[in-house]
Formats: sequence, structure tokens, C-alpha cells
Amino acid sequence: MNPESSKPEAKAAKLSPDPKALELTHDTKTAEPNPEAEVAPPAGVKPEPKPEAKSGSKPKAVVERKPGFKADEPKTEARAAAPQRAVGNKIIFSIAAIGILSGLVAAYIFGTTRKAQPPVFKPVSNPFESAIYANGMIESDLPSGENINVFPQVSGPITQVLVQEGQSVPAGTPLFTIEDSVQRANTELAAANLKLVRDQYDKDRTAYDLDPKSVSKDVLDTAEDTVNQASAALKAVSALLKYYSVKAPIDGVVLAINAAVGGYVSSQGNYDTYTELFDPLVIMSGPQDYMDVRCYVDEILVSRLPSKWHIQAQMQITGTDIKVPLEFVRVQPYISPKIELSNQKQEQVDLRVLPVIFRFQKQDAPVYPGQMVDVFIGQEATGANATNNF
Repeated sequence: MNPESSKPEAKAAKLSPDPKALELTHDTKTAEPNPEAEVAPPAGVKPEPKPEAKSGSKPKAVVERKPGFKADEPKTEARAAAPQRAVGNKIIFSIAAIGILSGLVAAYIFGTTRKAQPPVFKPVSNPFESAIYANGMIESDLPSGENINVFPQVSGPITQVLVQEGQSVPAGTPLFTIEDSVQRANTELAAANLKLVRDQYDKDRTAYDLDPKSVSKDVLDTAEDTVNQASAALKAVSALLKYYSVKAPIDGVVLAINAAVGGYVSSQGNYDTYTELFDPLVIMSGPQDYMDVRCYVDEILVSRLPSKWHIQAQMQITGTDIKVPLEFVRVQPYISPKIELSNQKQEQVDLRVLPVIFRFQKQDAPVYPGQMVDVFIGQEATGANATNNF
């Protein structure tokens, strides 16, 4: 073959590369250039001989690239991470802006000055130039100041409740009744026994009067003693029967009823399942034409109390403008812990008070026993002796 004629063929082969070679170059475009890697020559082209390595130099390693193999692409990854960083920065700036806006709104809301709410009722005021303030409690106008707690003396279920709360009752009014069928039967039995022994005594007495020798004196005396014993037994069971009907001990007002028909009561009272304590069946107060106010004066202020001859006081009902003048009654000369409001006898307290009792006419005043009121204790002005002992 003519060497000159093969040159155009070689040029044509160079101009039209083999498709397999194109696929190989396309797969390796993204790879890093490696001039030392071996590439297969196109068909019909003789591979040019490589210069031999100089003596003493090491041969370079030949890297074989497999189809589908991709080398590391640091530039491509950096380009892909740039949008993600931009999105992250936008989110951070958005959160910061929302936080700043929230802080400004909170500062505005909490920094605004709010107007004080008006009081629900007018606060109490001191009616005297100088006075002692004390808490007061309304109670019955009784010598002891305590309410009357009514307990039964027998046990049994309640059959009737004959009064209502708030009802004024005279002394001796039945309040409630307890089931008394057994006690009534015992009373009837005692009455029948009395009739039996009395009839026997009458027979013996008649026979003795007709013929003293028919009945001995000893038998007659024994029959008389038996009659007396039966009469006493009847009185006992009859008196016990009266306890099954509980009556009002004084003239007063029924404040509370802690009994219901069908409930079982004992001499300790009615058992309350909520407090697990025994309550009186009925709580009564005295007549409520006049009522008392028990004031609790702090022991620190006791020395500032005026004498009982010049003491004056005024009560104001909490939550209203109603003011009632008070009349001094007495001082309970015993300083005790203030535990009446909590009703806990085992409570440890650091406040000790002196009870001072005043009296007032109720009329139409909206007060009830147990109600708390505000009391100011002052001193009357008596001419030259109008000195302030406070």
C-alpha cells in the first residue's frame, strides 16, 4: 500500500471519531483531567509509541476508569451548598426580626400605665380623732355570749323535725323527736307492773283491816314497798321517754339545724361525714332584739384602751356605709390566742387578743351571728378630763 494514500484515510479517521470513543469521553468529562491515564486510540489509527522512561525513574501508575465512575466534584458541591446557605440566612434573619418585633410589642403592653380599679365598696374610716381598730364578730346577746348548742340525751333515728332555721321559738317548744317505740313499751310495762302490785297491796290491806290475823304485818309492809318501787320505776321510764322529744331550752331563734328525718343521732350529736366530727343537732341564739359584738384587740394595743367609764365605739358593716354606735358591756379579762376564725384548737398562732364585748340594737341592720364587722374604739370627751389615753 502506498503510504501517501493511507494519509487521507488517517485524516478521515481523525475527523470522524469512533462512537464508542465519544461515549467514553462523555463519561469522563466530569472527571479531573489526568494526562497520564491511558486512552484507547480510535480504530485504524496506530498508537504512537510512548517515550521510554528514563533510567532510574519510576513508572507512573495507570488508572483504569470504569463506566459510570465519577470523580469528586468539589466545585459542583460548593455551588449546590451556596443556595442552602442563603435560605438558612434568610430564616435566621426572619426569626431575629420576629423576636425584635415581639419584644417591642411586649415592652409596649407591659410599659403602659393601667388605671387602678375603683374599690368595690368604700373603705372604712375612723370616726374619732384617735381610735383603736379591731375586728368584731356578731353574736347573741347572752350572758356568756355563746350560742346554745342542743344535743339529745338518748340515741335513735329522728322521726320529726318540728322547727325551721330562722324561726323564733319560746322555751319548751319541741324541736325534733326521736324514735321511742321501745321506750314507750317499757313505760307501758312499768305502768302495768305498778297496777299489778298496787292491786295486790289493796287486797292485802283490805284483808288486814278485816282480820289482822289473816295477813301478817310483814307481808303487808312488803306489798307496800313493792308498790313504791313500781311507782318509782314508772317515773324513771316516763322521764326517760320525755328525752325522745327535744325541746328549746330558752326563748330564742333557731340558727342552724344539723338533723334530718331518718338520720341516726346519739348523745354526742349528729355525725358529719364531711368533717368526720359530731355536730349539735340544733344551734340557737337568744332573742335578736339586741345583739353583741365581740371585738378582738391585739395585746400590743391593750394598754391604749380607755377606761370603761369613758369608752365609746362604732361599728361599720363591711362592704356598706352603715355605721352603728355601740354600747360597752364588758371586757373578758383573759388574753387568748385568736383562733376563733379557723376553729383549729391545735393551731400554732403568734397573735393574742383581748375580747371586748359591745351591745347594739339590731332593728333593721343586715347583720347575723358569726358575721365579721369593723370596729373603732375611742374615748369620750369629758370636759377637763378629755385627755387621750392612747
